[in-house]
Amino acid sequence: MAGELFGFNFTPVANVPVAHPDIRVWEVTDKGTRRHVGLWYFDPFARAGKRSGAWMNAYRSQERTNGVVTTIVSNNANFVKGKPGEPVLISWDDALTMFHEFGHALHGLNSNVTYPSLSGTAVARDYVEFPSQLMEHWLATPAVLQRFAVHYQTGQPIPQTLVERIERSATFNQGFITTEYLAAALIDMKLHLAGDRKIDPAAFEKETLTELGMPHEIVMRHRIPQFMHIFSGDSYSAGYYSYLWSDVLTADAYGAFTEAGGPYDRAIADRLRKYIFSVGNTVDPATAYREFRGRDPQVDALMRKRGFPAKHS
Repeated sequence: MAGELFGFNFTPVANVPVAHPDIRVWEVTDKGTRRHVGLWYFDPFARAGKRSGAWMNAYRSQERTNGVVTTIVSNNANFVKGKPGEPVLISWDDALTMFHEFGHALHGLNSNVTYPSLSGTAVARDYVEFPSQLMEHWLATPAVLQRFAVHYQTGQPIPQTLVERIERSATFNQGFITTEYLAAALIDMKLHLAGDRKIDPAAFEKETLTELGMPHEIVMRHRIPQFMHIFSGDSYSAGYYSYLWSDVLTADAYGAFTEAGGPYDRAIADRLRKYIFSVGNTVDPATAYREFRGRDPQVDALMRKRGFPAKHS
């Protein structure tokens, strides 16, 4: 995916220090110019003392303030290591997460700016998840599945019937998921719009959900007392909506590929790199997206992605 979309080569290297023997390192270079782009560290396995989950780190950001400085990024996961000689098997959800976090890494590796504070993933909260969520779409492409999603014993690629079942399941329960999420996102915004008003969390939640017309059968995803995003820091204050807006951008941007020559369309990939992945925070996100897509994002693609009926006039 990284090679086809962004022209990257990944070559394993062993002459750099690592914090643990499980961590592997690749040098990333440009296929055309053979220019050194950066280093990509991969720390895949769970171990004692390691933080749970999956994430991306930038140990050094790309910049040009004091000569050319290339980036050092990592992807970190908690896959369960197999027994010696046995393959490591991961779930479809784990694979999606891997593509997601790798999208953050590619955002850093593609960066081409002057100042480190504007480099790579140093963008607005509702924009930083856009490149990562976008990259999730490439897991299900035949070029990836036929080569990498192979049976660990027979070597046969994943059956197309199973791929179709996975695709059909993607819209399962989306009405519930979207509603519970939106309730939390709107509550978050309304709390931050309340000014210096004294708030009883239970009463505020009940009143606001009633005003929103929240279905009684569904509760909001995060009840106020344990809704960490609300006051966890300025990057998330009134920003829980950003995950859904990122998915609007994601679905609409992938539509540019499907409307053209497919997921590996060269012209669209070049535009994606030029206007989205390489500019960091040097261009207003709305302007950057407009330059990539030729228009503002539209919600129609998200509605189709989640299996909702098309709008009717």
